[in-house]
Amino acid sequence: MVSTGTVRIRPEHPYGSRKPMYWWLLTSRQWTPPRPINVYVIEHTRGLVLFDTGQNRASVTDERYFPGGLTGYLYDRLARFDIGEQDTLTAQLATLGYAPSDVDTAILSHLHQDHIGGLPELTGTELLVSAAEWAELSRPGPEQRGFLRGHIQLPGLKWHQISPEPTRDPALAPFTESLDVMGDGSLVLLPTPGHTAGSMSLLVRRTGRPPLLLTGDLTYGADILQRGQLPGVGRRRQLSQSTRQVLALEDQQPGLVVLPAHDPTAAQRLLDS
Repeated sequence: MVSTGTVRIRPEHPYGSRKPMYWWLLTSRQWTPPRPINVYVIEHTRGLVLFDTGQNRASVTDERYFPGGLTGYLYDRLARFDIGEQDTLTAQLATLGYAPSDVDTAILSHLHQDHIGGLPELTGTELLVSAAEWAELSRPGPEQRGFLRGHIQLPGLKWHQISPEPTRDPALAPFTESLDVMGDGSLVLLPTPGHTAGSMSLLVRRTGRPPLLLTGDLTYGADILQRGQLPGVGRRRQLSQSTRQVLALEDQQPGLVVLPAHDPTAAQRLLDS
């Protein structure tokens, strides 16, 4: 795991609120402590794989990175980033002895800004995104819904839209759809919509070690998930269903380690696993 800087968000964002999203977004006066922007690096026999690509440093150095007007104001209310020169995807991969050119495949849990930031550095990489998530770019007002098309649909990128397929694997219950990324059962994508329509989680099966579940923004902490507490951003009904499915999956995957994208405890729990 590497981290492309940190982000502070409103407490209602990770912990939920009875207030409508735009109400707390416009009225909240508090920020959480800094939370990491995690990128997961997987060494597979068929190549180097990333799950998510982090936040772009240009988002804190280029005043034109975000939209202007009311949309830009909402982005400013939503999150505050701290991203240093050492926090770029290239710099963080270098700490592991890799360069962006070494990355064969990058899987995007979803297409919000803090998950697509490394795309300009991955021009030679196969990029996987769910077809349901890609469809969000064609709906009206994508920027207002968190999809910055100008930073996603970049020239030269190798996008591949993927869709889960029916599965009867009892080890994946209660999930009835999945996608075996490498064809060997080691990396299995599971649909976990709610935060966005096409959000995906990645089950990583390791020989002789507990399995991992990389959940993107389904939750903002493994402890929050265990309580069944839903975040404040997304469709509540879908978030609830996906949360129940992930909690039930733990019964089929003994020792499962859940690793959200912004969980401050993820790095240590990954080391301990």
